[in-house]
Amino acid sequence: MAGSVNKVTLIGHLGADPEVRRTQGGNPVVSFSLATSETWRDRTSGERKEKTDWHNIVIWNEGLCKIAEQYLRKGSKVYIEGKLQTRKWQDQNGNDRYSTEVILQFKAELVLLSGRDDDGNGRRGNRRDDDSRRSDRDQPNGGRQVDNGRYSRDLDDDIPF
Repeated sequence: MAGSVNKVTLIGHLGADPEVRRTQGGNPVVSFSLATSETWRDRTSGERKEKTDWHNIVIWNEGLCKIAEQYLRKGSKVYIEGKLQTRKWQDQNGNDRYSTEVILQFKAELVLLSGRDDDGNGRRGNRRDDDSRRSDRDQPNGGRQVDNGRYSRDLDDDIPF
């Protein structure tokens, strides 16, 4: 058994479109903020309360970067698994600053919970490409993964649940 565990699991909505950058070696790095909320009823007033936390997410895994770049938009609802990492940096005045981020690199997971064009609130976004107008039977591999890495909306893979 491992001596320690560093694992984060979150379900939330993107606060803005993902930011895609490239390392000097040309590898993609995607970052975005993820909002998680909890609600409860105040015991004294009976009033409904809500608290939202914002998490900085950074994806270093090339495959997950491609998915994030292609499918994630502001408002998208996602499930992620990664690890916490705190990095130290200096501001313009030379003061030490710390940033804690959820890193998706190895043994990471990214699952889209809202539809391809869904903003996470049941509304459809305006993003559309040529493949979205074709029926699944017209697409290679019956609408499943195609060679360029894009997926259709129908990913029925005989999953038993």
